[in-house]
Amino acid sequence: MPRTTMKFYNYDIVFQEIPGEVTLAVNITNCPNHCKNCHSPHLWEDKGEELTPEVVDLLMARYKGLATCICLMGGDGEQQEVEKLAGHIHSKGNMKVGWYSGREKLPQHGEWFDYVKTGPYKPECGSLKESTTNQRLYERDGEEWHDITERFRKK
Repeated sequence: MPRTTMKFYNYDIVFQEIPGEVTLAVNITNCPNHCKNCHSPHLWEDKGEELTPEVVDLLMARYKGLATCICLMGGDGEQQEVEKLAGHIHSKGNMKVGWYSGREKLPQHGEWFDYVKTGPYKPECGSLKESTTNQRLYERDGEEWHDITERFRKK
């Protein structure tokens, strides 16, 4: 049976995924990428709670004033759903919106995102902290995207 809605496994407040932001990271399940040496293989499975606009509203209300950004971690199998949810979050105006994707390209409807991480994890290239990484973190400024990956390497 095809999946009709995104699901999430858990969420947490994190400080490293988006430089300069206190981020509410929501881990989306059913990841189709299955990257070698993935740090979260449990997210490959189709399990968890539905990630609806109502659930996101509750999370945003719970962390209002604490988190400055909400980052959808995954969801590559449901890009349209991620973009719709990002539009919903963006319309609230309470938090910036990020997406950690394993895709190589920026999303079609990038206007809803403030940050997007692209690229699958490749162990031979290293993480975002490595100068050899294939992954990139972009920040949107109006209509322009700027590669800010080097911020992970600044001390």
